[in-house]
Amino acid sequence: MVNEDAPLGLEADRGLLSRTSTAERVAGVLRTRIAEGYFLPGGRLSEQDIGNALGVSRNTLREAFRLLTHERLLTHELNRGVFVRVPTVEDVRDIYRVRKIVECAAVRGITVKPGSYAKIAGTVADGDLAAKHGRWQDLGTANIRFHRELVALTGSERVAELMQGLAAELRLVFHVMADPRRFHERYLPRNHEILVPLGAGDGARTAELLDQYLTDAEAQLVEAYAER
Repeated sequence: MVNEDAPLGLEADRGLLSRTSTAERVAGVLRTRIAEGYFLPGGRLSEQDIGNALGVSRNTLREAFRLLTHERLLTHELNRGVFVRVPTVEDVRDIYRVRKIVECAAVRGITVKPGSYAKIAGTVADGDLAAKHGRWQDLGTANIRFHRELVALTGSERVAELMQGLAAELRLVFHVMADPRRFHERYLPRNHEILVPLGAGDGARTAELLDQYLTDAEAQLVEAYAER
């Protein structure tokens, strides 16, 4: 399954690439697009369409594909091409294991209201707006950004890069939900709940709520995989 308009949408990303664009930059654009839901699990990626849309050579694009394959976002099938990877239930468990370690550690040491609190709260407000208009994929995107901003509290570029990769994998996992509203809508009030101790500088309570949040989300996704 693939969104046929996805390659065309990439034309807007040309401005993100300079003339000396590297495979890493191309991979970054595609990684972001995966995280935002433009490419669906199991979808075949056309070298010609994507290369033309981004204005890059086939060799550069293939190197970008290789990088994303290493990140478990794509898979190469002999004589068939490159496809967006379909995560397994084992992937779900491992992703959430890592999320608990990283996200809870990111907030546990907070003792004062973070300087980026308004930005974090803004992602929750974006989620409210998406839910109000029934844009459930946009709600999922806002939710992913909420968690990325929490991780950014570490101030570590390496941790932020780790979360960026996890966010793309998460989007692929979320596609297993037959009803995205069923999954995303229930966590929006909990995002608001997490903001309260975070704004009060209570990192321990924030981490406690976040740990339970991630435990419940993992259980729901594992159940969805079993139903599939």
